[in-house]
Amino acid sequence: MEKLGRNKKPTEEEIIQSTFNALRLEQRQLATKLSEIELDLNEHNVVIETLNKLDGKRKCFRMIGGVLVERQISDVLPTLIKNRGEMSKIVKTLNEQLTKKGTEINDFKTKHNIQVRGGFMEPTEMPDKQAEEKKTEQGSSVIVNNV
Repeated sequence: MEKLGRNKKPTEEEIIQSTFNALRLEQRQLATKLSEIELDLNEHNVVIETLNKLDGKRKCFRMIGGVLVERQISDVLPTLIKNRGEMSKIVKTLNEQLTKKGTEINDFKTKHNIQVRGGFMEPTEMPDKQAEEKKTEQGSSVIVNNV
């Protein structure tokens, strides 16, 4: 009896689907990283704004490598401002990468005539009956139309 699924070469459609899914995963990872850094950037902005209002000789505490260290505001503020600038550059770079990845995905979809069903379509874009079905449905499916 032949074992199912072993030593079977993937079809062209399966390769296209897996490549498309890998591209979408990369896009989600970029978006997640961008979101994390934007949150850190917002925290830095709040802290810098707060510390700017205080006397530079006043003591503050900073977490460095998991250790809480006592410093003066005048010592910590320049480092925070520098970090904020670096994070802004990273956010800009990640936004550019995310845009490029979106373009790459759209080009791939067009080239291979891919239609994504479910998961991304808003219920308001569908007829009423389909909208009700999609509200409870999870995930999405990829359909490759070979023309």
